[in-house]
Amino acid sequence: MTYLVHTAHAQFVGLWLGVVGWTLTIVTIGLVQWRVWVVDDLSVITSGLAWVGIWRVCFYSHVLVTSQYDVMFCQKIAISDAFTPADIAAAQVLMLVALILGLVGNAGAVYGLRNIYFGLDEPKPIRLAFSFGGALFLMAGLCSSVPVLWNLNSVVTNQTIHFPSNFHMPPAPVRQYTGGGIAMGMVSFMLMIISGIIFLSYRFPVRQGPKVTPQWPEEGHSAIWDPGKSSLFFNKDNTNHCQGRDNRAFQAEENV
Repeated sequence: MTYLVHTAHAQFVGLWLGVVGWTLTIVTIGLVQWRVWVVDDLSVITSGLAWVGIWRVCFYSHVLVTSQYDVMFCQKIAISDAFTPADIAAAQVLMLVALILGLVGNAGAVYGLRNIYFGLDEPKPIRLAFSFGGALFLMAGLCSSVPVLWNLNSVVTNQTIHFPSNFHMPPAPVRQYTGGGIAMGMVSFMLMIISGIIFLSYRFPVRQGPKVTPQWPEEGHSAIWDPGKSSLFFNKDNTNHCQGRDNRAFQAEENV
């Protein structure tokens, strides 16, 4: 059984990075603060700020209140809605795909580390598990990076969304800036990409058997076996090819 734990310290760290990145992906999906709109009309949006997420739009209002919130008005954004922009529609799909890929990638990484820590020294299942988990982590990070960076570009270029009248949103914000959803999404996909690279870079140690190099006596030397030292040494005197020791017990029997 080969001890392999010392070869997978980086992969252990990579697993934690992947788990944290995947957890942050879940939080990113649930956050509504992807884009923060600053509005000048405070008659409905009392706080002057509206949050645009990938699933809903929310703002504080003393005029409009939804039943499940105290002073917050929210409206859902569906992928089938005609006004839904491409960046939000892509985020709804790709973030869920990243969530599933990250979950399966975690399972593959845990299986590979389990084989190492439990002493399994077969290279094939360990390589397959790490390659499978690393590839899924990498794909999950890339899937989540597309909507996050796309929405970031929409904020930087101050692109608007033509909401219907029941959303009570202005045609365009005075200005907008990135919220916590985009920032957390950037951290999450970077962690998963780093985790995937770490797992894909694992190399199984090469097995090397003990080298046996026979040594032959040089010319003019003779091989002599020393039973007391259990070793073979060479004597420069070629006339004495072996050296023996007297057995005193045998001599005593002959003298009887």
